[in-house]
Amino acid sequence: MKNILLFSIALFICLGFTVDDFNYLPATVGSNQVLKYTQFTLSYNEEHEQADWVAYELTDAEVAASQPRCNCFTTDKDVTTGSATKKDYTSTGFDKGHLSPAADNNMSEKANRESFLMSNMSPQLPQFNRNIWAKLEDWVRHKATEYKKIYVVTGPVFVNNLGTISNKKITIPGYYYKTILRFDGDKVKTIAFLLPHVGAVGELKDYVVPVNTIETLTGIDFYPELSSSIENKVESQLETKKWGF
Repeated sequence: MKNILLFSIALFICLGFTVDDFNYLPATVGSNQVLKYTQFTLSYNEEHEQADWVAYELTDAEVAASQPRCNCFTTDKDVTTGSATKKDYTSTGFDKGHLSPAADNNMSEKANRESFLMSNMSPQLPQFNRNIWAKLEDWVRHKATEYKKIYVVTGPVFVNNLGTISNKKITIPGYYYKTILRFDGDKVKTIAFLLPHVGAVGELKDYVVPVNTIETLTGIDFYPELSSSIENKVESQLETKKWGF
């Protein structure tokens, strides 16, 4: 037992962090503005008028928390270049799709309201937002309950885009992604999903990809705090069985 404990301590010293203070944020992209809120952090991409990543820790306690859903979509005044507005989505046929879901932000009334900031929205087709995207959000909450704590990064992929909405030219992404990381004892486990905005039907397992696939498509460096050897290993693996598939 002592040897196992010493090994675990040595491993996390080598990695440069402990599980409790793991910095799960991706590397900042270009000149994007990074904004931290109660239960999530986002990187706002002015060119596309939405976040290119939203990152947060999700625990079983956060999943169990409950708040009335405020449906209070609000311009994000902290975005210095100006965020999208509720009006930008009016009569477009697109949902204001949450990146960090309202149901993952229920530790306080403030946290729930922050999840309705327009900087946390992306234009999503209703059949996508209310079906497979919602199904994936539910799956993520289930895993947070099962594993007690996971780390989530989610956002759009600006490849094969579907045009724009409003005179602000808000990009309609061609794909969406989620990457999830958890610690299993002294091991790091990751999984990622890449969902086409149009035509995503079937089972979630059909859309599982290695994390480095998302990195290649987005140019985002996920989990940069991991040592290079561990990061390269876990981000290239496809371990569906270790996530219950």
